[in-house]
Amino acid sequence: MADLAVAAPPPTDLFGEPIEAHPPWFKPDSFLRPDFDPDAYVADLRSYVPLDSLAAELRSHLASLRAELVGLINRDYADFVGLSARLKGVDAAAARMRPPLAELRDKVASFRAAAAAGLAALRSGLEQRAAATAARELLELLLDTSHVVSKVEKLIKELPSAPSDSSNVEAVSGDKGYSGNVATPPNMDDGTDVRETQSILLERIASEMNRLKFYISHAQNLPFIENMEKRAQGATKLLDGSLERCFVDGLEHRDDKVIYNCLRAYAAIDNTSSAEEIFRTTVVSPLIQKIVPQNYAKVVAGVSSDDLEDDYEQIMQCVEKDCKFILEISSLANSGLHVFDFLANSILKEVHLAIQKGKPGATSPGKPKQFLKNYKASLRFLDFLEGYCSSKPAVTKFRSEPAYADFMRQWHVAVYFTLKFQDIAGGLDSVLTATITPAGMHDNQAKPQTLLLKQSVKLLESLQACWSDDVLVFSHSDKFLRLSLQLISRYTTWLSSGLAARKASDGGSSSPADAEWALSVPVEDFIYVMHDVNAVISELLESGQFVEHVNQLLASCPTEVLALVKHSILQAVEPLKELLPAIMNVMIMVIVKRSNEDLKHLKGITATYRMTNKLPVRHSPYVSGILHPLKVFLEGDRIHYLSEDDKAKLRRGSTDKITSIYYDMVSEVVTVARKTESSLQRLRQGAQRRVGANTDTSDNIISDTDKICMQLFLDIQEYARNLRAIGIDAREIETFRALWQCVAPRDKQDNIQF
Repeated sequence: MADLAVAAPPPTDLFGEPIEAHPPWFKPDSFLRPDFDPDAYVADLRSYVPLDSLAAELRSHLASLRAELVGLINRDYADFVGLSARLKGVDAAAARMRPPLAELRDKVASFRAAAAAGLAALRSGLEQRAAATAARELLELLLDTSHVVSKVEKLIKELPSAPSDSSNVEAVSGDKGYSGNVATPPNMDDGTDVRETQSILLERIASEMNRLKFYISHAQNLPFIENMEKRAQGATKLLDGSLERCFVDGLEHRDDKVIYNCLRAYAAIDNTSSAEEIFRTTVVSPLIQKIVPQNYAKVVAGVSSDDLEDDYEQIMQCVEKDCKFILEISSLANSGLHVFDFLANSILKEVHLAIQKGKPGATSPGKPKQFLKNYKASLRFLDFLEGYCSSKPAVTKFRSEPAYADFMRQWHVAVYFTLKFQDIAGGLDSVLTATITPAGMHDNQAKPQTLLLKQSVKLLESLQACWSDDVLVFSHSDKFLRLSLQLISRYTTWLSSGLAARKASDGGSSSPADAEWALSVPVEDFIYVMHDVNAVISELLESGQFVEHVNQLLASCPTEVLALVKHSILQAVEPLKELLPAIMNVMIMVIVKRSNEDLKHLKGITATYRMTNKLPVRHSPYVSGILHPLKVFLEGDRIHYLSEDDKAKLRRGSTDKITSIYYDMVSEVVTVARKTESSLQRLRQGAQRRVGANTDTSDNIISDTDKICMQLFLDIQEYARNLRAIGIDAREIETFRALWQCVAPRDKQDNIQF
C-alpha cells in the first residue's frame, strides 16, 4: 500500500473558506438518490452544458472519489486487513439459519391465504345480506303500495254511502276534523251529516293518497308499480271528483267544518291550485260578474264606464261579506292551510280577468286622468287585500304570486309617464321657443310671487304638475324628480343661450332657435327676466314651497333619500343663480352703448379750442346726455319690478363702465393734444431761430392743451354732479379719480370738489 497517496486537503481562499470544486450545475448528491437515472440526468444537463464539460467534470469527480477511497483505506487499514480473518464460519451459520426462516415464510403465506379466503367469504355474506335487506324493503314497499291502493279504493267505494252515526265516523276519522270556532275536531256525538262525514273521509283518503304518491316515487320503473299506476290514477281521478263536489257543496252551504276538512285534503295531496280555482269559479266569479259586466258590447255602447273606483268599493264589500270566511279558515294557526292563497289566486285573479274582459279601456294609459285614477284605486284595493294577511311573510308571499304580478303588469305606468313627460316637457319647450311675452297678472294669483313672463309661469306650472295628485305616481317618483330637474335645466339653458346670443350679437354670428328671443326684445324686457329668475329661485330654494311640498309627498322615504332629493333640487337651481350677473350685464352693456353715443362728441373739444383764444366758461352740452340713457332706464315704468339691491347694482355697474370709457376717451384726447402741442411748439421754435427772433414765450399765454383740459375739467365736474343726482358718489369710482387726476389743475389734484 506504499503507492497509495494521502488525499490532499481541499483548497481554500484568502479567508480560509473552502473553494467549490465543482460548477453550480454539477450536483454530486444526485448520484446518491435511490431514483437516480443516468440517461435522464445526462439528457437534462446536455441542454445547457456541453458533453465535453460534463465528461471532464465526471472524470474529475471520479478521481476525487478514488482519492477519498484511498484515504479511508489508509485510515482503517488494520481493520481492512483483518476483515477476512473475522469472517470465518459465517457460511456455516447462515446455512443453519436458512431452514427455520423458510419454514416461517411458508406458515405466514398459508395463514395469509386462509385470512384472505375468510375475508372474501365474509364480504360475500355481507353483500348477500344487504341484497336480502334491500329486497325485503322493496317487497315491503310494494306490499304497502298495494295495501294503500286497496285501502284507497275501498274508502272511495264507501264514500257515497258514508254513515252519519258517530261510531262509524269515529272509526275512520280519528282525531282529524274541524269543529267549534274552526279550530278543534268536530263533536261527532251530536251526529254528523253526510256532507261532513264525506269531508272527513276525503281527508283520510287524501292522506292515504299522499302516502301512495310517496311509495310510487320511491319505486319507479318496476313492473309491479307500473301495473299499479292505472289503479292509482283511477283512484286519484275519483278522489279529485269527489273532493271537488264536496268542497263545492261546502262552499254553497257555507259549512266551515266541511271546508276546513276539504282544504286539509287538498293540502295533503298538494293540489292547492284546484281548491283556489274552485273557490274562484264557485264564489268569486259570480260576485264579480254582477259588479263588472263582462259583455264587451255593453262597454262599447257606453252602458259601463271605465271607472273602477266604485267597482272596487263593491268588490271590497263582497270580499268582506262573502269571502272573509275562507280567508279566516286558511289563516288559522297550526292548521297547515297557510299554503293556500285565495287572495291572489282566487280574488285578485278573478278581478283581473273581469277588468280585462269587461273594462279593457280602464287600464289604457291613452286616457291619463282615467288611468291614474284607476291605478290608484287598484293600489288601494291591493292594500285592502293585504290587510287580510296575518303576517309580513304572508304579505311577501301574496306579492310574489304570479296573479299579483299579472295584475300589476296590466298597468303600463312607464307608458303613462312617457305621455306625461311629452305633455309637460313639450308644453314648456313650446313656450320657450316662442317669443318672450309678459303674462297677465290674473295668471299668477296662486303663485307665491308674481311672475311676469309666460315662460316662467309655465316652468312653475310644469314643476307643480309633476308633483300634483292628478299626475304623480309614487312608484315612479324618481322619474318625476328627474323630469323636474330636466325642466329646471331646460329653462336655465333657454336663458343662458339667449344671454350668450345677446352678447355675441355684435359679432354677427348665428344663434340657436331658442335664443332668438334675446335678440328681438328691447333691453327693458330683461327687467322682467331678472325679476322672474329671482322669483323662480326664491320658489325653488328652501324659502319656497316647492321643496317642502316634494318632501311631504315623499315623507315615507328614509331621511337619507329626502336629503338627496332636496340636495338635487338645490343643485339644479345653482346654474340658474349664476345667470343673474349675466342678465344684469346685458342691461348694463345696452345702457353703456347708448351713453357712448353722447361720449363721442367729446372729441369735438379739440377742434373747438385749437388755434383760438376762446376760453371755456361752462361745461359742454354732451355731458348732460351721458347719463341720460341710464336715467331713462331707471325712471321707466318697469323698473319697480327690480329689487332695490338690483337697482343699486345696475346704477353702479353702468356708471363704472361709462366712467371707464369716459376716462379712456379723455386720456386719449389729452394725450393727443399734448403731443400735438409739443410738435407745434418745436416747429415754431425752429422757425423763430432761423429768422433770429426771440424764442421766449410769455408765461401768460394759455396753451391749447390747457384750454382743452380746462373744458374737460368743467365737463367732469358736471358729470360728477349728474352722478350725484342719481345717487352715485363720483369719488367712490376709481376711474373717476383717475379722470380727475388727468384733467384737474395742479392746485386741485388732491381735492375732488364739484
